[in-house]
Order: sequence, then C-alpha cells, then structure tokens
Amino acid sequence: MTTSPLLEAYDSRSLRLPNRMVMAPMTRHRAAEDGTPLPIVAEYYAQRAGAGLIVSEGIWPSSRGQAEWRLPGLETPDHVRGWRAVTEAVHARGGRIFAQLMHGGRKGHPLARLDGDLPAGPSAVPAPGPARIRDGRKVEAITPAELTVADIRRAVRDHADAARRALDAGFDGVELHGANSYLIHQFLADNTNLRADEYGRGSIANRLRFAVEVVRAVASEIGAHRTALRISPGNPQFGMVEADPAPVYRALLAEVDPLGLAYLHVTDDDHYPALADLRPRWHGTLVANVGENRAPTTREQGEAVLAAGLADLVSYGRAFIANPDLPERFARDAALDTVEESTLHTHDAAGYTDYPSLAVTGSW
Repeated sequence: MTTSPLLEAYDSRSLRLPNRMVMAPMTRHRAAEDGTPLPIVAEYYAQRAGAGLIVSEGIWPSSRGQAEWRLPGLETPDHVRGWRAVTEAVHARGGRIFAQLMHGGRKGHPLARLDGDLPAGPSAVPAPGPARIRDGRKVEAITPAELTVADIRRAVRDHADAARRALDAGFDGVELHGANSYLIHQFLADNTNLRADEYGRGSIANRLRFAVEVVRAVASEIGAHRTALRISPGNPQFGMVEADPAPVYRALLAEVDPLGLAYLHVTDDDHYPALADLRPRWHGTLVANVGENRAPTTREQGEAVLAAGLADLVSYGRAFIANPDLPERFARDAALDTVEESTLHTHDAAGYTDYPSLAVTGSW
C-alpha cells in the first residue's frame, strides 16, 4: 500500500469524506426515453462508491432544460423513484453522492426533446452543429428561442424544485452546472448572452444575475451546506467565447462565497489559470478539475494540485469510468484501465458496468 494526499480524509462544515478524490459528472445516456435512470445506473454508481464524493451525470431539472435524448431528469415521481434506487445503492456501499442539475438552455433540438419544443437560451444564438436527435441521427442545428424574463424566473424555480426532489430521492446535495456551455454558463459568456435587459451584457452584474439567483434559490430551498456550483471559466467547448473571464468570475465568487456553499468545483483552462486566480477568493471547499479538454488526470497531477494549495479535493472523470475502484488502485499503485470510447454514450451495460475492479480480477 502507498500513501498519497489524495487518499487522506477531508472534513468541512458540509462534507466528511474518506478521501479527496471526487468522481466528476459525466454524461452517459443511460436513461429511459422519459428520463428515468435505467436499473443499471444504480450498479454503475455503487461500483464507484469508494470515491470521496460522487457527482452524478447532468440531470435536467425540467423538460424545458432537456439538452439531449435519453439524458436523465428530476421532474416526475418516476424520476425520483429511479434516482432513489441509485442513492440507496451508493449509500449501501458507504458512498456519498450529489446530483448535478444541468439545464441545457440553447442546447438541443425539438426532435431530441420530450415536449418537442424549441430549446431556449439567453439569446437566439445557435450552438455549433450538428445536433443529435432521438433516433441517433445528426441533423443541422437550430436557432433557439430567447428566454423571456418570465421564462428566466421559471428556470430559477425549476432548479429549486428539482433540488428539493433530489433530496427526496436521497441525494446528499446538489451541484449546479454553471460550466461547459450549459444554461448558467450561457448567461456568463460573451457570445451567448446578447441581451440588453437586466440579465444581459450591459454590465458584469447583469451577466451574473441568473447564476446568482439560481444559487440563492437552491440554497434557500435545501440549505447552502447542500448546494454546490461548478464553473469552467474560459472553457471554449461547444462554441463558447469568454475573452476576459477573470473579472466575471471574480465578481461571481464575491456574490456566492458568503453563502457558505458545500463546495465550488472549478475547471482549469490553458488560457486563464482559474485555480490560481480564484482559490484566494474562495473561502470554502474547492474541488479542482484539471482534465477538461486535456488528457485524463493522473495521480501525480492530482497530488500536485493539492500540494500547491490550489484545491482541497480533485475530481477525476475518465479514470473513474474505466476504474470503478480508482482510490484503491491509487492506494495499491496498480495499473489503470483505459476507457473504451465507442461505448461512452450507448444505452446498455457494455462499457458501463463491466469494467472490472481489482477484486474481480484477483489482483489483490
């Protein structure tokens, strides 16, 4: 057995974790057509319960936020029952799991949405195409609708209502997806928010307004100690443009830091060193992700982040897909398996629950 700061316990006002390794949220498309997680989802997350904390794949808070076909939701009683099976399986293995609420905003297509309606974002700016529809085909991207102020207020309420349902389903907390081109990020970014009203680009305060309102609404609904936020300043995925992220995200942290959230989840970027800039401005738990748009994060990279004081916890994505017992493998200095890319977004157990642990392979 080897020692590593990644394997040390972590305690805060909101979290008591056996190690500092977080399983990052990752879209896997293992939901039924109505958005209810399939039975194999419970097995998948339970296999990975050795993570200090699991953050679920992105879950739409209402059908208005559905970005793709067969992504899971948290809107109906069936959704709650499906997720309760997942949380009970994780807790039975001694794990902890937060639900990531992910509103697609402009992302999506009417032929990939339960309601068949047009997705809507801060402005009528299409996402780069093509768009994948329910039969698996890719079609030309569409121009989304622009959210009205009434729509924005409903989206805030949708997040708070879904957060309450997350607790009803047994989740230990909720992470709000403010990163990677989804709705909160769309309000923050330069090219997806062209509004001229109080939610628009006239000032940084306006661009932050939606993000801050969602965080406050969810914290009010379930408690700040159960509420977290993920951000990815400067992330160019899916056509996002943020020419100067620093002033925007510094202002955002100034608004939400005093709330006492469970944690802030920050994705680093090659052009804007978000961790180095924002760590001194955040007084609570910080989770670092250094693998987005890069090679999968290694043990050594995670240890370096902790040693530099840039974060308290480190999130791992692809490594947890292929290695359900990742902390155990780090502890034993064991070899890591790699992800089979062709099965990342299929709908069955292959490439999902069939990655073996060391115990299964007889390696320990």
